[in-house]
This record gives sequence, C-alpha cells and structure tokens, in this order.
Amino acid sequence: MQLGATIPVADIGTGPSPIRDYAQSVEGLGFDYLQAPDHVLGANPATSAGKGRVGTNENPYHDPFVLFGFLAGCTQKLGFAPGVLILAQRQAALVAKQAACLDVLSNGRLRLGVGVGWNQVEFTGLNEVFSNRGRRSEEQVQLMQALWAQPHITFKGRYHTIEDAGINPRPASGRIPVWFGGHADQTFERTAKYGDGWMPLAYPADDTALAAFDKLRGLIKAEGRDPASVGIEVWQSLGSGDEQAWRRDFAFWKQAGVTHITAHTTFAMNHHKRIAGHTAADHIAAITRYKQAVADLL
Repeated sequence: MQLGATIPVADIGTGPSPIRDYAQSVEGLGFDYLQAPDHVLGANPATSAGKGRVGTNENPYHDPFVLFGFLAGCTQKLGFAPGVLILAQRQAALVAKQAACLDVLSNGRLRLGVGVGWNQVEFTGLNEVFSNRGRRSEEQVQLMQALWAQPHITFKGRYHTIEDAGINPRPASGRIPVWFGGHADQTFERTAKYGDGWMPLAYPADDTALAAFDKLRGLIKAEGRDPASVGIEVWQSLGSGDEQAWRRDFAFWKQAGVTHITAHTTFAMNHHKRIAGHTAADHIAAITRYKQAVADLL
C-alpha cells in the first residue's frame, strides 16, 4: 500500500516557502505522495449565497501542474497526484502536454487523478460546455493516452480531431497513470475501461465501500482486464484524533484491497472531519501521529 497526504494550502499559505517546507516534511516523514485539489475559478462568496452549491474563491487553489512542477524541484522521490484535476474544463491535448512535461521533469512521479467537476461557474468562465462534461472527459482520456503512447497520432472523435500530430516530450514509459474520481455509474464504467485506478470519497469503512469495490471489479473483469491492475485510493480523516479508529479503518481498507490511502486534514463532508488546528505545525503533527499509528499495518 502507498500512503499519501494532502497539502492544506488554505491554512499554511500560498507562498513558496510554506509550500516547499510542507512538502519536504511530508517526504521526510516517509509518505509516498502528496495530493492537491483543483479549481480555476470561484464565484464571489458575497453574491453567491442562496444559489445552491456554488464554489467560491474564498479559499486559494494552486494550479496542480504549476504546484507539482515547483515541488518536483524541491523533493527527491515524493509522488504527486491531483485529487482531482477537472479535466473537462481544459483542452485535452494541452493537459496531455502539461502532464507529460511534469512526468519527465519529476522522473515519473505523476499520477493523474481526473474528474468531471461540479462548479458550473468554472465551465462558463473557461468557455467549456457543462452538460456534456462526462462524455467529453471519457474521450479526453482516450486522446491523452494515445498522445502519451505514440509520437504522432491521427484521432477523430466526437469532440476532438488530431491529424498526424503529437506532443514532445512524451513520458519515458509511454503512459501516465490515470485515476478517475467520482461515484456515478459512468465513472465506474470509465474506470473499468480506461483507468489505472479509482479515487472515491463517499464511502466510510463499511459494507457500502465493499459493495462499490465489488461492482468496480466486476466491470473490470467484463472488460477483459485484471481487477488487480486497477488501484483504489481512499481518504482517511484525521479530524477525530482517534488513533484506534485510524488503525481500525486502515486495517479495513487494507483487507478490502485498497492500494492507496490519503491522510487528509482539511476536508469536511459526510463522514470526513477536518482537524481543529490551522497552522502548518498542526497539520504536520496530525499526519505524524497518523503515520506512527498505522506504520506497523503497512
């Protein structure tokens, strides 16, 4: 199993020093990867109240490619994973290029988590269609995988056309792992067809998660693929501060075949709870306690 942590940019600050120091601390603690979210635009919080679920720009979000490109030069072996990049609000060929460059400059440390997004204000501002974002993202993944694998491609899809062209540089391995985030039936299907892994957040450590894992593995088999070749990542909340609960849930996930566990300190939704503190020291203390609590279970 791999163990990761999120980077609490909204708490520790957006400048280069706190970002670098936090990533180096995570690496020094022996975590395998660092994960960061993605939002380009956010609505004005003063005028969006009462308009339903609208993402605002109250909290900062670094662009994942810029963030991880910077951190690749500040770390030695720490992996990087957007959690998740909102693919459908971006141009597929450009994402393929950015991901390939980051992969080359980090010596293969990128795992590309992608999702369809939910904040319509971003799609409007980026001049992308919100209503077909799922279908487009599926084709985007196919296009990117082709661009990474071959020097030149001819691709004609419903939303994309490339005529005998390619990107350079490409990943040395000819591929970048693509992990799908989300819980819709279509996400299960896309993961089974094209994914290297799945990144769900909705399930606590109980039978609902096991049922979802069984569903995914059945779909992977139906595609003629080995379920063991597709990873599963879950987030483990550190907000409770309960080390025995951390160990219990960790053991559950390991038994369930989870391959990646991300220790998060800020996300607060459903069964997830953020830590009480807001300083870098608070976050480092929490992930240090967590790593010590579960180390013998890895």
